[in-house]
Amino acid sequence: METITQDKAKQLINDSGGRIFSAVFIKKDNTHRLINARLHTKYTSKTGRKAPYKAQEYNLKPVYDMKIKDFRMLNYNSLLTLSINKTKYIIK
Repeated sequence: METITQDKAKQLINDSGGRIFSAVFIKKDNTHRLINARLHTKYTSKTGRKAPYKAQEYNLKPVYDMKIKDFRMLNYNSLLTLSINKTKYIIK
């Protein structure tokens, strides 16, 4: 396993080209969560309204959760591990 920075993790996720990746992160309630996700073509809300904030300003990335089949926000600040392109990374 390689150790990478948050910026490198952002770059890997953005350059994934829609391929599925796995990530472990800390949720707001301080529990760990494994997500199998991919970047989708466009984030859509359930109500059809625009988001009241810009995700990039809060270091968030909207991803499509493959298990739940819905969009979730991935917080780069709480990212622990990333598995992409058959390589596992630890985020420092």
